[in-house]
Amino acid sequence: MPLNAPKLTSLCVFCGSQKGADPAYAAAATTLGRALAGHGTTLVFGGGRVGLMGAAADAALASGGKVVGVIPDFLKDKELAHPGATEMLVVPNMHVRKKTMFERSDAFCILPGGVGTMDELFEIITWRQLHLHNKPIIIVNVTGYWSQLLTLLDRMIAEGFAHPGHDALVTVVDRAESVIGAAEAELAAPKPPVLFKV
Repeated sequence: MPLNAPKLTSLCVFCGSQKGADPAYAAAATTLGRALAGHGTTLVFGGGRVGLMGAAADAALASGGKVVGVIPDFLKDKELAHPGATEMLVVPNMHVRKKTMFERSDAFCILPGGVGTMDELFEIITWRQLHLHNKPIIIVNVTGYWSQLLTLLDRMIAEGFAHPGHDALVTVVDRAESVIGAAEAELAAPKPPVLFKV
């Protein structure tokens, strides 16, 4: 990495509170957690001890990394907060959770997950589309998990519901090992804001 290249100091990871049917999903979360710790990058996540969230946090902590959880109080009350997080921020609701995760992160990574993960993904894409930020958004398409969603994004453009260029709002990689490099490459050479009409 060139001496003046920006370093990824914190990465927000959006992912499932379940582990999913394919062991490759948890393996990717574990790989990413280890890689972040090895790189000295803080993992910012939804604070859960379960699913892919827990797998990523466990791996980062086991490798000596820093982990910041952001969890709404109603989920903490259900004892779902990760007990080993370096820092656990308890917030009043889901909206504050997403805003706090955004503020604490240089970039975003999306691993497999369900509707909650999709909610987080689409909100952060929408904020970028509206020029509220220009932070990298890296989708990890583990074993093609997000392929149909990516096809839908293309369809939105083709059908006139999104403007050409909106596909540049995200960067897609196939492996968790590629996330840090993809994020730092974009931090070094930010994508131009997507032009849109309202």
